[in-house]
Amino acid sequence: MSFNCPNPVAPMIPRTLFNEDHEAFRVTVRRFFETEIAPYHEKWEEQQHIDRSLWNKAGELGMLCATMPEEYGGAGVDRMYSVILMEEQARVGDSASGFSLHSDIVANYINNFGSEEQKQNWLPKMATGEAVGAIAMTEPGTGSDLQAIRSTAVEDGDDYVINGSKIFITNGYLADVVVVVAKTGDAKGGAANVSLLIVETDREGFSKGTPLKKVGMKGQDTCELFFNNVRVPKANLLGAEGMGFIMLMKELAWERMMIGVICAASAEYALATTVEYVKDRKAFGKPVAAFQNTRFKLAEMRSEIQIARVYVDRCIEQVINNELGVEAACAAKYWVSDLLSKVVDECVQLHGGYGYMLEYPIARAYVDTRANRIYGGTNEIMKELISRSI
Repeated sequence: MSFNCPNPVAPMIPRTLFNEDHEAFRVTVRRFFETEIAPYHEKWEEQQHIDRSLWNKAGELGMLCATMPEEYGGAGVDRMYSVILMEEQARVGDSASGFSLHSDIVANYINNFGSEEQKQNWLPKMATGEAVGAIAMTEPGTGSDLQAIRSTAVEDGDDYVINGSKIFITNGYLADVVVVVAKTGDAKGGAANVSLLIVETDREGFSKGTPLKKVGMKGQDTCELFFNNVRVPKANLLGAEGMGFIMLMKELAWERMMIGVICAASAEYALATTVEYVKDRKAFGKPVAAFQNTRFKLAEMRSEIQIARVYVDRCIEQVINNELGVEAACAAKYWVSDLLSKVVDECVQLHGGYGYMLEYPIARAYVDTRANRIYGGTNEIMKELISRSI
């Protein structure tokens, strides 16, 4: 089936977040995803990562690290530009590129907590696509419990010596630089011993596993990372020793909000593709859209997606004003990702048998979107965090 991405169903409540400059950027981003990413979905899945050259193309178009200060290679723009990139990625059903994690998570850690030397060394390279960034948190057996990590970074003269392994690392296979979460004190200790270190992937003792075989998101280069006596200078410590957990907590709210943004847009486009399908597909001599059950299901989904959109947009406004609370971000992450799974499942049902065929976008969404309820902290963890404030 040829690539086709219908426009989303018109919102019941118009959006007011974007200005003319934002929309001009959207045109560039949309063209990139439509021409450079979407038509090659099967290729990315077969090789389990996008082509390395796409990072350089994205950098040339100003799509990487746009929110970073101009002196470090960015454009110094607000996070609305990041939101646009995530929405356009969702619009074409792209589950392969890791641009947002690179630009809005990894780069943020370096910009917000790094030394001037670290910023000058890495951010300009990340903005052009010369260097691909990843963050290594999760370990086998730890899941969402970051305090339980076992990777260690032990002082030895002017260096730290890192040992351990990480799993489920987005951008891991193509990464040139990784922000690594490790224990710099007692490995059995808690949050007070967690630190962040910048690790170049060409260092001796560092190795990458082959991309992991996942149920969905097969085009994304998710892999394991291994550290066998990897030496990095103490200058590679990000921020202060033992402050890693605090830094992680400060940035995780935005990461979870990013998931909410992507899920809201993904739900809108899942609905759009389904509306197009049920209008064209006939059953018993009339379009599937003519049946009352179909109309009611579409009405339910449109209403719930609109409710999610209004909440997510309000959260985005708070992000721009540096007002977003942890609980609000957790709510966006868990509720909208749950809604996306519900919407996609309903849309598959409305497609009938073709909804189970991977040549249709809705079938790919069925396997690709499920992970949103797991990464960034499971939805169960989100509820736990919300409940603590009650």
